[in-house]
Amino acid sequence: MNLRKLIPALFVMLVVTLPNFANNDNDKIKKNNGDDDTIVSVAASNENFTTLVAAVKAAGLVNVLNGDGPFTVFAPVNSAFGKLPKGTVESLLKPENKKTLTSILTYHVVAGKFDAKAVVGAIKANNGKFTIKTVQGGTLTASLKDGKVILTDTKGNTSTVIITDVAASNGIVHAIDTVVMP
Repeated sequence: MNLRKLIPALFVMLVVTLPNFANNDNDKIKKNNGDDDTIVSVAASNENFTTLVAAVKAAGLVNVLNGDGPFTVFAPVNSAFGKLPKGTVESLLKPENKKTLTSILTYHVVAGKFDAKAVVGAIKANNGKFTIKTVQGGTLTASLKDGKVILTDTKGNTSTVIITDVAASNGIVHAIDTVVMP
C-alpha cells in the first residue's frame, strides 16, 4: 500500500476517534455562565458537579457560597469523588458527619477571586510554589507540572486543575480531578 495514501487516512481516523478517549469530565463543564450565576448556580448547572452540589447542600453551605464573596473554588468533579474509598461519599453526606464534610468542602475554597493567570503568576513569583490559605484555615500548595497547576494538600496528596476560570458572579471556579483533604 502506498504510504502517502495511508498517512492521511490514518490521520482522519485518529481525528474522528480520539475525542472518544477524552476525559468526559472536561467535556461536561460549561465555562460560559451569566453574570448572575453564583458559584452554587454554576456548579448546579454542570452535570459533572452533581456530587459536589449534593455535598454542599448536605453541609449547609449553599447560602455561604451564594454570598457576596468573592471566592475561588477548587471544585472536585464527580470522578474526583469516585477516587475516594468506597462508601466515603455516602458516609460524609450523613447528617452526623456534617462537621467533617464542611471542613473538607471549605478546604477547597479560598477567599478572593484568583483566575488561572493570577495563580500561575503567584507560583512563578514564589520560586515554583505558592501556598494558599483556605477558608477552612488550612493551606494548599500550588505548583506547576507540565504546564498544569497541581494542588498539594497538607497530607501530600495532589490534585490537578483540569478546567480553569469558570466565571461566577461571586467568584471563580477551577475544576480539579481529586478531592484534597485538610
